[in-house]
Amino acid sequence: MKKFSTIALAFAFPLAVSVPALAQEGVKTPPPALSSKCNFLPDAPDKHVVVKGDTLWGISGKFLQNPWCWPEVWGMNREEIRNPHWIYPKQIVYFDRVNGRLRLANPVEESVSGITKLSPQTRSVTNGGLDAISAIPNNLIEPYLSQPLIIEKDEFATAPRIVAAPEGRVYMGKGDKIYVRGDLKNGTSFQVFRPGTALKDPDTQAIIGYEAVYIGAVKLERTAKTEDGVDSFNVVTSKEEMGIGDRLVPIPPTPIINYVPHAPEQEVKARVVAVYGGVSFAGQNNIISINRGASSGIDIGTVLELGRYGKIVPDRTNDKKPIRLPDEMYGQLFIFRVFKNISYGLVMQVTDVVSVGDIVRTPEK
Repeated sequence: MKKFSTIALAFAFPLAVSVPALAQEGVKTPPPALSSKCNFLPDAPDKHVVVKGDTLWGISGKFLQNPWCWPEVWGMNREEIRNPHWIYPKQIVYFDRVNGRLRLANPVEESVSGITKLSPQTRSVTNGGLDAISAIPNNLIEPYLSQPLIIEKDEFATAPRIVAAPEGRVYMGKGDKIYVRGDLKNGTSFQVFRPGTALKDPDTQAIIGYEAVYIGAVKLERTAKTEDGVDSFNVVTSKEEMGIGDRLVPIPPTPIINYVPHAPEQEVKARVVAVYGGVSFAGQNNIISINRGASSGIDIGTVLELGRYGKIVPDRTNDKKPIRLPDEMYGQLFIFRVFKNISYGLVMQVTDVVSVGDIVRTPEK
C-alpha cells in the first residue's frame, strides 16, 4: 500500500502544477463542461443568421437539446440574465465547437478580399430595443401582460370603485361615463376588474389570491371638486359591461419583451393551480398559473418542467403490494408574469395535456 501511494503522488504532483504552467505558455484552460441536459444537438448548424420573427427559444432550439439552456451556453451570469443584451435581425449566432459555446457577431463586409468576416461588435440601442428579438412569440403572451391580474386578499378593499353612472344606469359600455370614488394616487388611466375565482394552493387548500376578471379600461375626465364628490371617467374599451362596485387598477407600463429563458437559481417544487380561461386542461401555447412566485425565487423568464406524480399500482409479482411509479415529466413551462405567491406561464413543448394539480419543478440537469 505504501509503495502504491508513493507512485500515485509522484504522478499526481506534476499534473497539478501543469495547469498554471500551460496557462503561462498561452494555452487556454478548457471551459467548464455543460450539464447533460444542455448538450448541443448532433446536427446543430455552424451558424444562424437572425431574421425578423426569430425568438431566443426558437434559435436555441436549432442548437440545443433544451432551449432553456441558452444562458449556460452563452456563459451568462445572473446580472446578464436580468438585463439581457439585445439580439437583432441580421446578426449572426454561430457555434463555437471548440469551446462548446454560442457566440454573437455582426457581419462586416471586407471589400478588398470580397469575403465576409464575423466580427463581434456592440450595437447601440436607439429605439429602446424595440427591434430586438423576443424570448418567445410576442403575440402569445401580450394579451396576458396586463391581465390576468392577481389580487391579494385585502387589495380590492382599498381600490377605487365605480359608485354610479348618469341617469341611474347600472351597466356601462364603451363611450359611457362612470363615477368613481377612492384614492387614484395621481393616476389617470385605469383597468377595470371585478373579483373572480379564488385560487387555492393544491397542497394546502389555502386561498393564495384571487384571479380578477378584466372588464375594460377607463380614462380620467375630471376629478372631484368636493370632499364628498366623485371622479368622472370615460369608458375607453369594454370587454363586457361594467357595473356598480367594479374596481379600478392603474394600467401598468407596456414592457419590452426580451426575457432570457433560464432555469431557476434555487430548487422549485410547485403545482398547477389553474388553467386560464376556466377550463380543466391545457395544451401547447396555453396559459396556466402555478402556486409559487417571487417569494420562491421565481422571476420572469424562468423555465420549469411539467409533469405528474407517478401512479401507485399493485406489484403483481409480490402479493400485489403497492409500488409507486416514477414521476412522468412531459413538457416545459415559460414563466412570463410573476406575483408574490403565484406565477403565470406559457406551456411550451408538451407530449401530454396539462391538468390542474400537475407537478412543476426545476428542470433536471
